[in-house]
Amino acid sequence: MGYRLSKIYTRTGDAGQTGLADGRRVPKDHPRIEAIGEVDMLNSQLGLLLAELATAQLSAPGLGEVIEALGPCQHRLFDVGGELAMPDYQALPQYEIDRIEGLIDRWNDELGPLTDFILPGGSRAIAQAHVCRSAARTAERCCQRLNAEEPLRASPLAYLNRLSDLLFVAARLIARRQGLPEILWQPAGATDA
Repeated sequence: MGYRLSKIYTRTGDAGQTGLADGRRVPKDHPRIEAIGEVDMLNSQLGLLLAELATAQLSAPGLGEVIEALGPCQHRLFDVGGELAMPDYQALPQYEIDRIEGLIDRWNDELGPLTDFILPGGSRAIAQAHVCRSAARTAERCCQRLNAEEPLRASPLAYLNRLSDLLFVAARLIARRQGLPEILWQPAGATDA
């Protein structure tokens, strides 16, 4: 594969512009750069979740399934970033969206129906899964804003949407596998039990 980054700093972005893979220079606050940045942030947050799950797995071995399911998502997010950086590049296949949908269905069958709103928390891993979920929604919104100006392929948009759903279900599954109750939302005025 060779060396892709032989020099980390180039000084070409000091004036507030950055280069895309197709050679265009755009402002660093361009919707495409915003979208790339939010996908990168999501990937970083997902890395933190996976590290937390690896530690938590020592006392809750059932978390291994969650790690195996979410690990490939980091690579697919890199593919999404590649499609954003190179508008003619196509890296994300439909079967990756299908894989996520299959996981959601399988995990939801184990969890059963959700009857109340739940809050992030209970353990660091559960809370981090919710951070990732909300980061996925932010990345999706940025990509949709870009899509309104410069149409994107449907696959990356669908992938981000399904990934946020998967992360919500993963947070619930992590709670179950750690033997922790979900924190249910109590509306104002509700009596504390």
